[in-house]
Amino acid sequence: MKYIDEFRDGDVAQKIAASIRAEADPTRNYHFMEFCGGHTHAISRYGVSDLLPANVRMIHGPGCPVCVLPIGRVDQAIRLALDEGVTLCTYGDCLRVPASDSLSLLKAKAKGGDIRMVYSSADAVTLAQKNPDKQVVFFAIGFETTTPPTAVAIKQAAALGLKNFSVLCCHVLTPSAISSILESPEVRQWGTVPLDGFVGPAHVSTIIGSRPYEFFAEEYRKPVVIAGFEPLDVMQAIRMLIRQVNEGRAEVENEFSRAVDRDGNLKAQALVAEVFEMRKHFEWRGLNVLPYSALRIRGTFAEFDAEKRFPVTYASVADHKACECGAILRGVKRPQDCKIFGTVCTPENSVGSCMVSSEGACAAHYTYGRYKDVA
Repeated sequence: MKYIDEFRDGDVAQKIAASIRAEADPTRNYHFMEFCGGHTHAISRYGVSDLLPANVRMIHGPGCPVCVLPIGRVDQAIRLALDEGVTLCTYGDCLRVPASDSLSLLKAKAKGGDIRMVYSSADAVTLAQKNPDKQVVFFAIGFETTTPPTAVAIKQAAALGLKNFSVLCCHVLTPSAISSILESPEVRQWGTVPLDGFVGPAHVSTIIGSRPYEFFAEEYRKPVVIAGFEPLDVMQAIRMLIRQVNEGRAEVENEFSRAVDRDGNLKAQALVAEVFEMRKHFEWRGLNVLPYSALRIRGTFAEFDAEKRFPVTYASVADHKACECGAILRGVKRPQDCKIFGTVCTPENSVGSCMVSSEGACAAHYTYGRYKDVA
C-alpha cells in the first residue's frame, strides 16, 4: 500500500540509522520527547531505539488521550450510566480506564449500565435517532484530531432537532500539555528531565498545522519536528532534530509534509471554533490542572452539553498510590521504573491509564517487550 510499505523499509532504516550515528556528536547527549502515543507505539513496535546510538535517548510524552483522562471524568461518565440511566456511548479504548471504587466503564456495564462502544460520534447520533425514548450521551475524548467529528455530531443533532442527545466533552489541547512539560509548578513534585527537542504529533498537526508549535521553538528554544507515525518517519525526524541541535537552531520543521502544512485544516478549525470554546481550566492526569487546556460546548449549543443537562459535577480523584502514570506521562520515569509494571499492572488488568490504551507508554513497552531493555 502506498505510503505504508515505503516507510517500513528495513534497508532504508539502516541507512538513516547510520546517518544518525555519524551526525550525533559523541561528546554530548541528546534527549528528545515524542509527544504522541502513536510515535511511542512505533518506536516500541519497530525497535527504533535499538538503532539509535547510546547518547540519543527518546522520552515518552503524554500524547495518549486515554492516558491523560483523569479518574474524575471517567467517574462522571459512570454516574451518567448508573445513576441517570442514560445510554452512554464512547470509543473502545475508554472502556477499561480505571475509575473510582475499582470500577471502569466496562465493569459499570456489567453492573447494568447501558454503555456501548461506538466507532464514531455519528454512531451515537444514529443511536439517539433510533431510540427517541432514551437519553444518549456521547463521552467525547481526544486531542484536536477527534474534536471536529464531535462538532459535526452536535451540529447534526441540532439540525435533526434531537432532544435526547448530548455530549460529555473532554477534548483537550496539545500545545497546553507541551507548555506544562516545559514550565509548570508540578516539576517540583515530579522532577524534570532534560529535553533538547520534540517529535511533534502527526494526526493532530493535520488539523492545527505546524504554526502553533512555533511558539515553543521561539520561546523555549526547543526544536520541533512534526513526524508521521511510520518508523522511517520517526527516524528521519530524529535525524532532523540532531541536525538542529548541532547547528544551534530551534525551529519547527515538517517531516510529515505529505499530510501536514503550516496552516492545517482551516475548515475543521472553523467548525471547532463554532461549536466549542476554551475552558478556563481542566485537570489532566499527571499534569494537574492546566489553564485553557481543554474545550467546552458553547452556549449556542448548550442543550447538547451533558454537564448542563445532568447533575454530574466533576470531582478530582487521586491516582492509585502505587501507580507511576503521572511521572511517566511527564517523561520523568520510564514504564519499567514503576514497581507494579508487568506484574500487578498489565494490559489485561490495568491499574494505571498508561497500560490501558495501546498508545500508552506502558502498554507499548509491555506488548513489544521493551521493558526487557537495559538502559
